[in-house]
Amino acid sequence: MMISTRGRYALRVMACLARMDREKYIPLKEITDAEEISQKYLEGIMGTLSKAGLVESAHGKGGGYRLSRAPEDYRIGEILRLTEGSLSPVSCVEGTETPCPNASRCSALPVWRRLDELINNYLDSIYLSDLIGDFTGDNYVI
Repeated sequence: MMISTRGRYALRVMACLARMDREKYIPLKEITDAEEISQKYLEGIMGTLSKAGLVESAHGKGGGYRLSRAPEDYRIGEILRLTEGSLSPVSCVEGTETPCPNASRCSALPVWRRLDELINNYLDSIYLSDLIGDFTGDNYVI
């Protein structure tokens, strides 16, 4: 499993918004400047985050984006699953409707299931609020 640029940028943007005044809408230009991300690329990410209700948006003067919840109410796994889809290390544990035809005789399947569980549990144990602390010490997670 490899987290794409889309997932990494979504986490950076959410952390950026978490550090800002939560009462104000932050213009996209301010976010792109702060995070050095292409505005065009970020528009797509913000659309996904907004549609899922993770951020609120407002158009026009004074518009922009802000978190819809407190930073401690977002799990990193939630953000990554939204932007990445499955976080499964292999396709046979993704939970698709069509199970792997080799599942009944695959000796490695328990390894992949446990790894999938560990990945999701780990990412769900980290909150957005954990990312907005000290960027110079051991607490920096990204």
